[in-house]
Amino acid sequence: QRFAKALAEAVTCLNLPVEVINMGDYDPDDCLAEETTSRNVCVFLVATYTDGQPTESAAWFCKWLEEAANDFRVGKTYLKGLRYAVFGLGNSVYVDHYNTVGRRMDRWLWMLSASRVMTRAEGDCNVAQSRHGSIEGDFEAWKAKFLTGLQALCRGEKKPCSGKCKKGKCESPGKQSKESSDCEHGASEHENTEAEELFETSSEEEADAEEAGGTNAVIDVEDLGNIMGHMKKAKVLLFLTEALMLNPFGYPLVCFMSQLLQGKISSSLSFALFSGYKLIGSHSGVKLCRWTKSMLRGRGGCYKHTFYGIESHRCMEATPSLACANKCVFCWRHHTNPVGTEWRWKMDQPEVILQEAIENHQNMIKQFRGVSGVKAARFEEALTVKHCALSLVGEPIMYPQINRFVRLLHQNSISSFLVTNAQFPEEIRSLEPVTQLYVSVDASTRESLRRIDRPLFKDFWQRFLDSLKALAEKEQRTVYRLTLVKAWNVDELKAYAELISLGKPDFIEVKGVTYCGESSASSLTMANVPWHEEVVGFVQDLAELLPDYEIACEHEHSNCLLLAHTKFKVDGEWFTWIDYERFQELVRERERSGGSRTFTAADYTARTPPWALFGARERGFDPLDVRFQRRNKARDISGC
Repeated sequence: QRFAKALAEAVTCLNLPVEVINMGDYDPDDCLAEETTSRNVCVFLVATYTDGQPTESAAWFCKWLEEAANDFRVGKTYLKGLRYAVFGLGNSVYVDHYNTVGRRMDRWLWMLSASRVMTRAEGDCNVAQSRHGSIEGDFEAWKAKFLTGLQALCRGEKKPCSGKCKKGKCESPGKQSKESSDCEHGASEHENTEAEELFETSSEEEADAEEAGGTNAVIDVEDLGNIMGHMKKAKVLLFLTEALMLNPFGYPLVCFMSQLLQGKISSSLSFALFSGYKLIGSHSGVKLCRWTKSMLRGRGGCYKHTFYGIESHRCMEATPSLACANKCVFCWRHHTNPVGTEWRWKMDQPEVILQEAIENHQNMIKQFRGVSGVKAARFEEALTVKHCALSLVGEPIMYPQINRFVRLLHQNSISSFLVTNAQFPEEIRSLEPVTQLYVSVDASTRESLRRIDRPLFKDFWQRFLDSLKALAEKEQRTVYRLTLVKAWNVDELKAYAELISLGKPDFIEVKGVTYCGESSASSLTMANVPWHEEVVGFVQDLAELLPDYEIACEHEHSNCLLLAHTKFKVDGEWFTWIDYERFQELVRERERSGGSRTFTAADYTARTPPWALFGARERGFDPLDVRFQRRNKARDISGC
């Protein structure tokens, strides 16, 4: 805080506006993207605390930034345009964690295409190792160079290096430039490298430079001439933490590598470490859905809240099988999860999976304690899991003990929403009752399914058809999930209608595909994402071909609509919601009878509220919450 105030005073002396902000009072979800167009320079003063963790006031900001940087649903250019500098405070006596917070924050910002205006600098409390004799000396040296560079930015000057020298030794007029390679790409992490003249680099530019000339290639400087004339109107935002001294958030890297070497975690699952998952054993995972976070803050629930009445903040998104038998072109995991047509992993017991899933989910919820905007009542409710969306990634039905796992969910009064990709018909037939069973119907012809889902089975089409027939035999609630991809599968209405007559689902969810960013594994672009009006038009045309179905609900925010069988429309009112308590009673009665007592989807329905219906002015947004819309840099929060 002392350093932040000192820097603010120095910037004020340059006749520039400045604001000092405590990270604990700053909501990155609301505000950080706004900085991409503000012409501000954001300076992050961050400390590394006990055991390499961020200080309490910085913990939420760091967690949010890490998740955004590693979440495929957040575009890699999400913070493109944000200009920043990082000064880390630490103590090199703690060699394993020295300035970890600053280094990771710098990396995460870089991964989201924010532009460094200055190489990250580090202050060292260890006077024996401090570059300038003390942490105060380190800060003063960095501050002087930052202020000099800031004035250069205001005058519209920039570093003239063309990148052709490949060594970062180009000279500015009348000055000797310093080494410009990034600490994380070249220099030792334990060196406090000299800060050079201010210049801007982003992840895109540095990635291009690495591909062209290796990790030591000099990066071309972005031309700042058009915006520097307005620099004096901008602020320098100083983000600070309260004290000194982060291990990798989520699954600790050392522990992960140790278990990997011991064979406890398959190397093909290592992707999960970098995707925000909490790994469970050798084949399961849990992750906090964005809609869970949204509803915690009173910003609305997911489409399942609108269509079926789940409490999004009490929903656990998990899977007992990270592996999948498809490689869909729109996979929001970019095909980083393992694939296979049969179970090949050492099987963990369902009791262990469920216990660890709940514990990990609760720990992720606890990180929201005290976070700005989180409603206290919902926070307390969220600690008790009420729903489980078995749709995180992979193919849950591949897990050999899936029935036992589902029974355990129900014994803990947790409803079950299980999604399958229609490649395991026998497993669908043998599946015990779940609250709601989904089948992904991503195409309506053999050729389009092959192109979109890219299944591993050679007999994929017959498996697909048999899976739909197996679904028709189920007595509990069944759903077709259709994902519309423009130019891929939106022109096959009659074929879709034929598939619906085959599986006779209770409900049909139709959703526009979510663009998950660039990937070498997929050729999809924003041009393949249909507008909501186009999805509505498709559903209306499809409904014309289905005499037993009508449009019941809409969730505009998710670009999603629900077609429901008219048996759920009683006396002109829709009953698409679920009576969860009644479902649990029916499951217990069935279990006590040894399976002889059955029940149907009609036995646990509930009335759909008016705001959730298609045509309502709320467009599927719960009026008890307040919708939050970003002014720019919009990103998808579709979730499960």
